[in-house]
Amino acid sequence: MIKYTLKKAAVVTALAIFSFLIPPVSLAQPSRPSQERLALTLQQAQEYALQHNKTIENASIDILKAQAAKWQSITSMLPQVSASVDYSNYFGYKMDLGTFSISMPPYASMGLTTAVGFSGASIVGLQVAEISKKMADISLHKTEQEICDQVRVLYYSALVTEESISLLEKNLESLDRLHGMSQKSVDVGVAEQTSADQILVQADAMRNSIASTRRSLEMVYNSMRLLLNIDPGTEITLLQDLDNLVNAESAAELANEEFDLERNYDFRLLKESTELARKQIALTGWSNGPTLRVYHQHNAKHYFSDEMRMDMTPPNMLGAQLNIPLFTSGKTYFTIRDARLAYRKQLNTLETTALSLRVQHRQLVYNLKSALERCQTQRQSVEVAQRVFDNIARKFEHGVASAMDVTNSGTSLISAQSSYVQALMEMVNAQISLEQLLNR
Repeated sequence: MIKYTLKKAAVVTALAIFSFLIPPVSLAQPSRPSQERLALTLQQAQEYALQHNKTIENASIDILKAQAAKWQSITSMLPQVSASVDYSNYFGYKMDLGTFSISMPPYASMGLTTAVGFSGASIVGLQVAEISKKMADISLHKTEQEICDQVRVLYYSALVTEESISLLEKNLESLDRLHGMSQKSVDVGVAEQTSADQILVQADAMRNSIASTRRSLEMVYNSMRLLLNIDPGTEITLLQDLDNLVNAESAAELANEEFDLERNYDFRLLKESTELARKQIALTGWSNGPTLRVYHQHNAKHYFSDEMRMDMTPPNMLGAQLNIPLFTSGKTYFTIRDARLAYRKQLNTLETTALSLRVQHRQLVYNLKSALERCQTQRQSVEVAQRVFDNIARKFEHGVASAMDVTNSGTSLISAQSSYVQALMEMVNAQISLEQLLNR
């Protein structure tokens, strides 16, 4: 008789659970044979994903792009220098002024212009670029959090599946032994063949369940390989078990933690987006405002002739230009009004989101507490179902219980184990969702 400890009975696979826990992963990638082995704790797996995941890398690139846009705004307000070179040839033409003529020999000219422009739109544009950089930085941290949480769910799922396979194999071993005993009783004529067949059918169903669970395990590992951005042939070994990772006490403490809106990444992004909408009002107004341009030009000419000539081009010139729009037929007014209305909508969205996040926090706390209670109840159900199965198995060995009793108690045990696994994963998901909201 095989004795099942509570630890082993606590985890068994339920294929329906993984159908919604793990998103489908496209594996249509060229396979590269690899013998590499990767042994990871949960923290190491998360750190590896942070270093190698391409989604996080793209979010980091967005920060660099935002920095480039910021410097683009800065440099637009710095002096700009341009140079020009020109060659002219009038083929001996002379300007006739009546009493005398002026030669127009071929010449080359070079011009150097230094200019700097100032406008309110440039300053506001720099502020907009700074807000965009902040949003890119928040998005990076949000992406890192999401990737780490996905790795965590997959890590838990893999541990559950591996322990489930081990438990199902031990259940199968027990059923095979009981079937062997039943078949011997049939062979000596003290039992009917239907009794042995009933146990054999359940054993075959258990084999199918084991094969299906192994396929589920491979799906979990493939999803993890995709998140870690590692070769499909890399073998992953998990160095921690559920007893070290699942902590009901820490989950209960999390449910009592206060909710700070300013720590939530979604709220922070929306808040910066609202500030961006406010800046758009100023940007729209200043885009139709006055602009000042100051410039200096230096010109030099070289004539390819010693003939008498007249040069009216000054070598240096300093100038300033102020452009003031006076009348736009109401275009500026309605453009600014449109920006203000957009800002009002954004304020309403921010207020609604703040309320929604508070309600969501309340619901997630309720979900976590309910999951903790259900997990405790299902753990007790597993204990009871395990004792019943062991008792029926002993009675069957002594001929007191029937094969149908063994089949029914085995089915009840597997059902209880599956319900416990579902409750366990619901608790983990509820905890992760609440941690995301609290930005833990």
